[in-house]
Amino acid sequence: MRKLPLPIGVEFYKDMKGKPYYYIDKTLIIKDIIDQGGKVNLFTRPRRFGKTLAWSTLRTFFEAETGVDGTITDNSHYFAGTKIMEAGEEYTAHMGQYPVISFSLKSARQPDFQTSYEKLRDMIAEEFQRHAYLLDGMTADDREQYELLMGRKAKKGVYATALMFLSKCLKHYHGKDVIFLLDEYDVPLENAHFRGFYDEMIDFIRSLFESALKTNDCLKFAVITGCLRISRESIFTGLNNLKVYSVLDEDYAEYFGFTPEEVKRMLAYYGIEEREEEVRRWYNGYLFGHREVYNPWSVINYIYDIMQRNTEFPKPYWSNTSSNSIVRELVDGADDAVKSELEELIAGGTIEKPVHEDITYGDVHKSQDNLWNFLFFTGYLKAISRRFEVNTIYLTLTIPNEEIRYIYQNTIREWFEERRKEYDPAPFYEGMKNGDCGKIEDFICSQLSGSISYYDSTESFYHGYLLGILGGIGGYKISSNKEKGNGRPDLVLEPHNPKQAAMIIEIKRARKFGEMDALCDEALGQIEEQNYAAELLDEGYRKIYKYGFCFCKKVCMVKFA
Repeated sequence: MRKLPLPIGVEFYKDMKGKPYYYIDKTLIIKDIIDQGGKVNLFTRPRRFGKTLAWSTLRTFFEAETGVDGTITDNSHYFAGTKIMEAGEEYTAHMGQYPVISFSLKSARQPDFQTSYEKLRDMIAEEFQRHAYLLDGMTADDREQYELLMGRKAKKGVYATALMFLSKCLKHYHGKDVIFLLDEYDVPLENAHFRGFYDEMIDFIRSLFESALKTNDCLKFAVITGCLRISRESIFTGLNNLKVYSVLDEDYAEYFGFTPEEVKRMLAYYGIEEREEEVRRWYNGYLFGHREVYNPWSVINYIYDIMQRNTEFPKPYWSNTSSNSIVRELVDGADDAVKSELEELIAGGTIEKPVHEDITYGDVHKSQDNLWNFLFFTGYLKAISRRFEVNTIYLTLTIPNEEIRYIYQNTIREWFEERRKEYDPAPFYEGMKNGDCGKIEDFICSQLSGSISYYDSTESFYHGYLLGILGGIGGYKISSNKEKGNGRPDLVLEPHNPKQAAMIIEIKRARKFGEMDALCDEALGQIEEQNYAAELLDEGYRKIYKYGFCFCKKVCMVKFA
């Protein structure tokens, strides 16, 4: 039987339900929002965890969607067979009953403030255009202001209060309070932080939200989504009816991301249930409240690639879509303490940090604790336990899964390669050409001492490291794991001038410093036993240097023969 297609890149509810995609029903979020009765609800979750789908689900359900001619669109067929339709008439009675103002700011990433402001202005104008039916029956003054806003011709201060004006127009027309839905509200702030115009952007966003949420007596309720709660800059100051649902809360935990049960059913549907453990290691590990959650974006892409035979192995899908800049900032600014903590995390360990739920982009660099908090709330760490002490909550944090571990490792690898290029390799090359093990060790140890280690590194990490350094030696052909004699030496350097010494390098990795000396001897013994030098001798090289390298964390020992 042909399986339903997977909704790769499908984020909007109507698109999801308009075609026969595989859909995991999250419509009971509607019931919970009605039951909770919150006035302004802020959901903070990492990127790509279904916030946009939840936002568009609410809009499709609640909105009295009105055409240009004033006719109401019936969207009830999109909910046929869903869980919300089984919840009872007290909930379905709300379907299609309210005017809705709806935005998604996820595309509001621009290079400067003026361009960003213009993008936000365009979004506001488009929302006015969507409700252009309101123009019929307006007073002349209101009509003039509406058309200026819709035509992108109003002054900046007018746009800052535009949502309040639109709310009043909608309530006057429909006779009902307005539902306000805002998706990824903090994307413009994140972008402004990294682009360097944060203060200007925060001022405009504050004015925009205050008019819609703080002083709006036409508001029935609001649902806002984002990665972080932002309060310190007074975006939500005085908003006493704001309720924040973060990754620390139990409420609504199952509506963002996939639960283990949902993933298990999904894998079984596509006939790959034997991959459940692999999917768990790579894409599970998040905890929202105490609810175990998988990354939905990664799971869907993984299943798609397996079914299409694009790959046989898991990939880091989330790292290709989410901004990893903050991980790089942490690595760039890491002191010895932070390096030690990163090493502990990558090794599968934990660190403990105080939690600050109101962490903001502007606060990120004020302390290392803020950076760790940012990584936690944006999905790069998870909390496995909590404790309360002196009015502060402390979280025990760890890396959620292999996908996120890859992001850390890859970021550190790129950082290390850049740092490596800052060192003058001349002493190292001189040591290699002259058999000076002391110079070789001094150079490598000085580089590694300032790095962030991989405790789970195999010889391949150090192999790649040496290959990278030796790539600039000049005058040599370098081969890696190429068959020589009776085996494959790790590295062989053949000089273009046969009067110079060829080099054979065998690499070992020790788990304890006390093992290094013996492993260096073992490496040299392997070169002899496997007769790695035979082919070089046949080619006419008369001088052959043999090196046994052993690495243990940030220390290198070298022996020469």
